[in-house]
Amino acid sequence: LWWARSPPTQLPRQPPAAAGSGPAEPCGRRAYAPPAERKRFYQNVSISQGEGGFEINLDHRKLKTPQAKLFTVPSEALAIAVATEWDSQKDTIKFYTMHLTTLCNTALDNPTQRNKTQLIRAAVKFLETDTVCYRVEEPPALAELQKNEWDPVVAWAEKRYNVTIGSSTSILGPNIPASTKETFVSHLASYNMWALQGIEFVITQLKSLILSMSLIDRHITVEKAVLLSRLEEEYQIRRWGNVEWAHDYDLCELRARTAAGTLFVHLCSESSTVKHKLLQD
Repeated sequence: LWWARSPPTQLPRQPPAAAGSGPAEPCGRRAYAPPAERKRFYQNVSISQGEGGFEINLDHRKLKTPQAKLFTVPSEALAIAVATEWDSQKDTIKFYTMHLTTLCNTALDNPTQRNKTQLIRAAVKFLETDTVCYRVEEPPALAELQKNEWDPVVAWAEKRYNVTIGSSTSILGPNIPASTKETFVSHLASYNMWALQGIEFVITQLKSLILSMSLIDRHITVEKAVLLSRLEEEYQIRRWGNVEWAHDYDLCELRARTAAGTLFVHLCSESSTVKHKLLQD
């Protein structure tokens, strides 16, 4: 699958360690699901600049996508981040931990064959079922918690984008004005195709366009965004207790996916490059 071409820039090799184990991440609606694990078959990871962008080298082999396209990313910073994912693998390759690689594969292969307009419309459609817009009336403690935690984020989004969003306790959700949707369509159109893939990935993790844009605009942190997306679950955990290891694992996985998606958006939107300065120990 890979062939050597141009001289690579070497990344530091991490010392080998025993591989851990864990369940494979479920296949997302638009993400690839490669084998959960396989034995590490390379020693060194590096990046090099080719005609179409930055490439990933595993020893002297060129990384390719599931559809056998040359794995080429638009920025050096993103290439370094992806190379770091591959370099951090130990005795076995755990594909379910490599979120940036998966997002790049999706952007390169575009398995659903959607164009920019379709990606934007799919993202904006999440407004109709946005997590922070659906409120409960009972129990009062949870209703109060939602008001205190979600209202400030909704208010920020309304001011930031000059739109009306609101909330509702109806199962039908709030009535989002058409002008609000069109404003988000126009805003998302300012992102390139790669960044839009990342935005949609973050939205599917948080089940919220509002939280996702608040996170990508650096209004809230990853930890805060994940907490707000899981507000009802966290309320139930505090009331009834935590299931041993399961809830903590889900929380860490959601944080990892959300952080990776946000980083992907920023790296794909970044115009400058890292000038031959690789990650240091």
